[in-house]
Amino acid sequence: MNRTFIQFKKMIDTIMELKEVPEEILREPIKEGKWSIIQIVGHLYYWDKFNLEKMIPYMADGGDLPKFPDHDQHNEEAMSFIKDYSVDSIIDSFALTRKELNERISSLGKDVRFTVGGGKREFSRESFIKIFIKHDAHHLKQIDEKLQKQ
Repeated sequence: MNRTFIQFKKMIDTIMELKEVPEEILREPIKEGKWSIIQIVGHLYYWDKFNLEKMIPYMADGGDLPKFPDHDQHNEEAMSFIKDYSVDSIIDSFALTRKELNERISSLGKDVRFTVGGGKREFSRESFIKIFIKHDAHHLKQIDEKLQKQ
């Protein structure tokens, strides 16, 4: 497995470590008016779920994937979707979904190229996943900053 997919999968271990953090800290907003750590994990899970269900099926050479949803609306749906989940089930759902997503996308051929939403830019499996590695890094920084203040 190449470095990109190892990095993408490594997020599972990082998120699983949150099971050691008291639930009240995970449910506290990272800053006033912001999500909590567990809501961030739910947000990441919901994006992985979207990619697994809506994008992976179209990842074939010459394929055109659906366009990405409106981010604000997608994030609202994510928060609604996870609102009744326990902390552990959000973390476990993230881990299972990320593992499956990583397996499915890394099993694509290295030469497969596809577009998103009728766009001109061609993606490979690596360039597509790098979008989400960058997204992970953004949210990991927020999580780390919150946990360092505890």
